[in-house]
Amino acid sequence: MKNNFLIILASLCLIVINGCEKKTIINEKSSTDTTTVVASEFGTPIKMDGELPSKESIPVLFDEMDFQQATQCYLWALPIVAFAEWQQIHYKTFNASSNDLVFYNTYNDRLGILTGNATTPYIMSFIDLAANGPTVIEMPPGHTAGGLGDFWQREQATIGEMGPDKGKGGKYILVPPTMKDFKPAGYFIVPCTTVNMFFGFRALDPDPKATETLVKQVKIYPYDKRANPAPTKVVSPPAGKKWYGIQPTGIAYWERLHSILQNEPVEERDRFFMAWLRNLGIEKGKPFTPDERQKKILVAAAAKGQQMAMANSFNKRFKDVKHWPDKKWDYVMIIKDPSQHADNYDEFFERSSYFYEAVTYSKAMITKIPNVGQAYLGSYYDSEGNWLDGGKNYTLKIPANPPAVNFWSITIYDTATRCLIDNPQKNADLSSRKDLIKNADGSVDLYFGPKAPAGKEKNWVQTLPGKHWFTYMRFYGPTAAYFDKSWKMDDIKEVK
Repeated sequence: MKNNFLIILASLCLIVINGCEKKTIINEKSSTDTTTVVASEFGTPIKMDGELPSKESIPVLFDEMDFQQATQCYLWALPIVAFAEWQQIHYKTFNASSNDLVFYNTYNDRLGILTGNATTPYIMSFIDLAANGPTVIEMPPGHTAGGLGDFWQREQATIGEMGPDKGKGGKYILVPPTMKDFKPAGYFIVPCTTVNMFFGFRALDPDPKATETLVKQVKIYPYDKRANPAPTKVVSPPAGKKWYGIQPTGIAYWERLHSILQNEPVEERDRFFMAWLRNLGIEKGKPFTPDERQKKILVAAAAKGQQMAMANSFNKRFKDVKHWPDKKWDYVMIIKDPSQHADNYDEFFERSSYFYEAVTYSKAMITKIPNVGQAYLGSYYDSEGNWLDGGKNYTLKIPANPPAVNFWSITIYDTATRCLIDNPQKNADLSSRKDLIKNADGSVDLYFGPKAPAGKEKNWVQTLPGKHWFTYMRFYGPTAAYFDKSWKMDDIKEVK
């Protein structure tokens, strides 16, 4: 506090941090000159003509205004850009259509998913209602957990054991935003808020053959083709091909945003953001052809916006974000409701935090009922408050009797991609489903680092020097001991 106070008092020298560059701006004014120089975050210093900006400073101020608004548009758009980019991976890289399923079964299959689970397979589809019209999903009976989300990643319906079909199967129909009164009999009706929709589920049966059989029974088709629907294909990500279903960087971020906004309705809550985007060359019904000034601002804003997103995600400044107040385990699911609405405001910063590092959100993920759903805790620091470093060695003790009816897992992610760590070991997780070495008291010691400690290979995940990492601890079917916090886990500790 003392140093900050002295900096404020030293008004003759203002340090402005712009990205990684530092600029020293001198405030000066003579007795005969009305010009004052003050700092600008984005452009050159602002000259004042008395109490007004000088004529030559007006364009600089507009650049600054557009830059600041672009950084907030970056944060605002994180959920829709993530889904739009991943949708294009499905369509163009995997050659999966709107009515096909992508089966993420292996470790390599799931490497490009934002904070994907490495323990259970995913089955997913991106459905284009503009192309399909009302769309039917036929779910067979089975041990599944899944749902439907719009492109702002708001849950639209739960499917499977926690949905209206109760795991017994049934027909769902996705109704486009323009057809709210369309309610055919015999279906679970899902009124959709966006034109593009996400459908995903996990098969919870540990038998891989049972999962494969179930996946082949799922059908997706346009309602008007119900008499003779085309078969739903099950597609796997191509082996050996790198891909990332994450938000792109630089100008590509804004290209993806412009493209998806052309197809989606503008909600009342987003009209100010659409006004800001107009000054940056992004507008519904018009091509995206930014001039050099706009490109410079957009590229800089994407870089600064990502830095803000990292801080907002990895060092959460939300109230009561720690599961145990004296430990460094955060609640990952900080959005209070899948609608993203709170009293008197929408959860802008919570939404930006979660959807920078993850995808999809549902009520099952924030359950308060013991023994059902899931619970997620994230850790980004070691016990001393330092970022987790891939070049160092760490240990974590899992006490006996972890509070999970089904199983628990801990998964390691690369902070740059927020995807599974792509290590030579080809493993990113440790779980109660694996053959781990246990201590005599039932606890388990886990290890993270470039090399496995001798004799502890089963309990080790390989990290990468030169890269930071973070982790999610998942409890499937969290018990009362999780909710009342009677079971307590320590922080990740560096082995020195």
